[in-house]
Amino acid sequence: MSGSIFGHMESSLRGYLSDLSDQARDDGDVAAAQLARAELPRVVAALGALLDEHRPDSDGRCPTCRTRLFTRAPSPCRAYLTAHLCLLINDDSPVDEPADSTLDYVDSYREYLAG
Repeated sequence: MSGSIFGHMESSLRGYLSDLSDQARDDGDVAAAQLARAELPRVVAALGALLDEHRPDSDGRCPTCRTRLFTRAPSPCRAYLTAHLCLLINDDSPVDEPADSTLDYVDSYREYLAG
């Protein structure tokens, strides 16, 4: 998959997010504030656009996540579930590693859903 368009997009997005995390963690406070002012609105807009694509229908189900024509879409939507778990669940982890344990939790929940 790494040779596909999706593979290249995934790699570049993961690299971009990794670079942002590294810069925010490793650079000084002034540089981190400048980075946040420059990049946070873009990241928020990207997440908003993704969630708009997964907006629930009148029954509270995500039509984007539907895998078959006549099946019910999953609820809760995995895009919303992942965003909620990563952004809003307080896992009481140290500031230096907030994403790792949350992402581990998301990964284990995805495995449970795939089940």
